[in-house]
Amino acid sequence: MIYTCPMHPEIEQDHQGDCPKCGMTLEPKTVGAGDEEEQKEVRLLSRKFWIALVLTSPVLIIAMGHAIPGLHIDSIIPKQIGKWFEFALTTPVVLWAGGFFFTRAWRSILNRSLNMFTLIAVGVGAAYFYSVVAVIAPGIFPTSFRRHGEVDLYFEAAAVITTLVLLGQLLEAKARSRTGQAIKALLGLAAKTAHRIRDGQEEDIPVDEIQKGDVLRVRPGEKVPIDGVITEGKSNIDESMITGEPMPVSKGPGEKVVGATVNQTGSFVMRAERIGSETLLAQIVQMVAEAQRSQAPIQKLADTVSGYFVPAVIGIAVITFVVWSIVGPAPAMAYALVNAVSVLIIACPCALGLATPMSIMVGVGRAAQAGVLIKNAEAIEIAEKITHVVTDKTGTLTAGRPEVVSQIGANGANERDLLQIAASVESQSEHPLARAIVNAAKKEGIELCGVTDFHSITGGGVRGKVDGKSVLVGKEKFLSESKIMIPEDLKKEAKRLQEKAQTTVWASVNGNAIGVLGIADPIKETTRQAIRQLHAMGLKVIMCTGDNWRTAKSVAHELGIDDFTAEVNPRDKIDVVRKLRSQGAIVAMAGDGINDAPALAAANLGIAMGTGTDVAIESAGITLVKGDLMGIVKAIHLSRAVMRNIRQNLFFAFIYNALGVPIAAGVFYPFFGLLLSPMIAGAAMSFSSVSVIANALRLRSVRL
Repeated sequence: MIYTCPMHPEIEQDHQGDCPKCGMTLEPKTVGAGDEEEQKEVRLLSRKFWIALVLTSPVLIIAMGHAIPGLHIDSIIPKQIGKWFEFALTTPVVLWAGGFFFTRAWRSILNRSLNMFTLIAVGVGAAYFYSVVAVIAPGIFPTSFRRHGEVDLYFEAAAVITTLVLLGQLLEAKARSRTGQAIKALLGLAAKTAHRIRDGQEEDIPVDEIQKGDVLRVRPGEKVPIDGVITEGKSNIDESMITGEPMPVSKGPGEKVVGATVNQTGSFVMRAERIGSETLLAQIVQMVAEAQRSQAPIQKLADTVSGYFVPAVIGIAVITFVVWSIVGPAPAMAYALVNAVSVLIIACPCALGLATPMSIMVGVGRAAQAGVLIKNAEAIEIAEKITHVVTDKTGTLTAGRPEVVSQIGANGANERDLLQIAASVESQSEHPLARAIVNAAKKEGIELCGVTDFHSITGGGVRGKVDGKSVLVGKEKFLSESKIMIPEDLKKEAKRLQEKAQTTVWASVNGNAIGVLGIADPIKETTRQAIRQLHAMGLKVIMCTGDNWRTAKSVAHELGIDDFTAEVNPRDKIDVVRKLRSQGAIVAMAGDGINDAPALAAANLGIAMGTGTDVAIESAGITLVKGDLMGIVKAIHLSRAVMRNIRQNLFFAFIYNALGVPIAAGVFYPFFGLLLSPMIAGAAMSFSSVSVIANALRLRSVRL
């Protein structure tokens, strides 16, 4: 098993441990494999925190009891005994409960990668070991270290800071656990058993035992056990777990079903096609997990700052110690030590380190729940800056299911004759338009004729013989090149159909045109709303399609699209994207086919429709599970929310340190008498981390 750091994904090793850069606990890359270890870490930190809290409380009372009105602690526990009590109670807090701070700090020094644990260990260690020497051998301290003849102890500071940092680590571990809830919820959706049919007998088996080709029965109310295709029966299926849409989808023989979706009304028989890691659910889970571990470019800013920040803080702490030891009030050395420790503790950059990864982890999980799969964190950062959306037409703006909507006969052929002849020849073709024509004939109850001498001409059409007659079906250009005479009035009718966004398919028998069919790909219900929202967000929408110019113009006009190009091939789509990018545009390309894959890769951000091909999905930074343009709106809304959240977190972290370090160093003491106790510094440091975590977790409820 490979373990990696959630903040530094480039760190990988084959055993558990800590990140050599930031000191965080490494997590397993395998999805779901770290649940037990994650809970074990939470339990261990919880135990250490509560024991530290119990031991720290009396230390705090003994040390600060004189400041509590009515409590004369010195009369209950004499000072000479009290300091040994403090020593005994603080030692397990610092060395056992907070021992891993020192281990991680030592590694950071060996790896020359100073981090938050370096500052914590130096600060806590200085307060603790100074106090230990003061208890065991107080005589070695000169007068400059003494107050009223006694050397001050800082056991309470060391214990309280350790306890507060442990609390921060515990909250952080729990928060990381919550960021994985989206993945755990997805894993929990999978069916546990299936009904397999073999030799006419039905048996219940675990889903893990399903093999490709197995025939399975799915009853009403059950989850679909695995990805496959329906062979018998029909039903309404709730696919909200992958699409985020609540409306059930009607499915029948030949249609694909996805594992973990819920069968609602009818019973059906299906054939298993994808198992294990091949299933859509498994791929979604893996994609989400990888995206949560990825690093956004903005994280480099935080890493760069942290790289200079820690040495700078140590330098400021040293300067603080020196200045206070020279010009501070008596006992100067005591003031110098306290203020130097305060600087080290309050400047701990844990909030800075958490700012970006926490937002990314929560945001990616929230997106997955809404049917938006993000491949990596960089995609989130780019999506926020998008200025132009270039989109394919078929399957993206439209449903991708062409239907015959117009039939115009000529030369004595009526509509039924036209459809019968065209469908008979097209029944031999695999083209989507051919299937639309055949489906229209079946819907009308038309019996197809036998076809001989069938030939398919790429980019033109098909030819064959029906009852001994020579038949051509295809584009107008195909018929013209075959010396078929087309009446002018029929050309005018065809032009009218194209202006209504219908693709025209012509038919001829024995050299005479017998009519034209108008085929339309209906626009998806949500497309208009999506384009309106994209415009409202300040984006320009450009359609790039291989369809004819008139059809493209009609669709663009109907949807209010800003610009369009038509009759393009895959290379032309790349040119469109590159031209926009050369003009300074930040381009998102949305598509679903193999022909879209090059343009998806060429764009600043590729957005693949989940209903499309694997190569298109592989080329994209974001995949929309439902294959719906509204998914782009959701993705951009989310990216803006995540990036806004990251900036808020970075602001909290930077402003906190900008204000905290000077106060801790005692800059305001000469003017206002203001100093910061190391305990208050520890509390402030923990609060800064908690504020960043809490702010990131707000993304779980962002409306998309």
